[in-house]
Order: sequence, then C-alpha cells, then structure tokens
Amino acid sequence: MQLLLVEDDFDLSGILSRSLSSRGFEILCCSDGAEALAAARKKNFDIIVLDLSLPGLDGLELLHRLRGDGNATPVLILTARGAVGDRIAGLNAGADDYLAKPFDLEEMIARVGALTRRLGRNGELRCGRLRYEAAANVFYRDESPLELSQREADLLKKLMSRVDRVVPREELRQAVFGADTAQSEAIDLVVHRLRKKLVGASVEVLNLRGVGYLLCDDTSAAAQRPVGG
Repeated sequence: MQLLLVEDDFDLSGILSRSLSSRGFEILCCSDGAEALAAARKKNFDIIVLDLSLPGLDGLELLHRLRGDGNATPVLILTARGAVGDRIAGLNAGADDYLAKPFDLEEMIARVGALTRRLGRNGELRCGRLRYEAAANVFYRDESPLELSQREADLLKKLMSRVDRVVPREELRQAVFGADTAQSEAIDLVVHRLRKKLVGASVEVLNLRGVGYLLCDDTSAAAQRPVGG
C-alpha cells in the first residue's frame, strides 16, 4: 500500500512514518502543501494522510484541488482544528475521515486500515461483494460483471468512492445527470433501479431523507440505517 503523509511537524511525521512502515505501508512524506499536491498528481497513492495547517498550500485547498482533478484517493485529515465547523469543512471538501490532534496512534492506524480495506491491491473500489475496476470501468458482484445503465453506473461509482459516507443529493444529481436540468428527485428512480441490481452483493444503499444517500456493507448497514430510511 502506497501512502502519502503530508505533515509539517517533523517529529510527528517521523513517528507516523515509522509506525505505518512497520505495518507494511510504503510512505512518501511531504511537509509542504504544494509539494504534496505535485506528488499526488504525479503518482497514484492508496491513501493520503493530510494535515491542514501547511506551508506553501493549505491542506483544505490542497484537498479541494485534488477532488477537482477527479482524484478519489481516500483522505484522512489529521489536524489541530478540532471544532465541529472545521470537521464539516474538511468532510465537505472531500475528506473520508477526520481525526483531531492530539490523537491515539493506534486509533489513527485503525482508521487508515479501515479506509484502505475499501480498496483492492490494484486500486479497485470495494464494498461488500462489490468491486469496481477503474481501468476497465466495470462493476463486479464477486466475479460476475453487473449490467448497469450509464446512469446507474455513474451513481454507483460516486457512492463507492464515499463508502459509509453520505453523498448529498445535489452532488449525486450532478454526477448522474451533469448539466441536465433533471430534478434531484430523479435520483430516487435511479437508486430504485440500482438497488434491484445489487441484490446479493452484501451492500445497501441507505437514504438519509432530505440529505442524500450512502452505500455501506451489510455489517454496518443496521447501525447506520436511519429510522424510516
């Protein structure tokens, strides 16, 4: 697993690098936001661990630019900005998880492990018995390709890039319909059709009414399913 560690505290960077390396990760360390952005654009990483307060380029802006590039690499934010508003800003910018400093090292490593389990060795997206091979642009249930319409595939790709996280309805509408003036309610019909094709894949598409949808595996579905969802 290739991990990009973006942290300007050299002592902390050294501790994290040694701990993660001992668990099999190959680490590239950057202490400058602009340097990290260049590295992420040049090489495909399995996960990025990102501090927000960086010289050269703020971590939040770095994340905005990566997501603007279409880079879906999972990002775990580590930062001293622990206020609720800061966490929301990070997650809305495209982070997959958020851990405020000071943090427990073992918890941080566990969170990194949870994010990387969503990915196959070749960078496929995974959830339950589903996997998506980006190179071939094909979804599989176990070893069987799924027959999906383009809109169903666009929706599932967006959901699989944010497993266990709510994707807002408007973001889904844009991913599925683009510049089309389709109402956000049109997403509900696509979700309805997609759910039928995901039977037996050990996943669920959950509805957070008025907010959006999330994809999760059967193990976490019961805990995350909202009342009436």
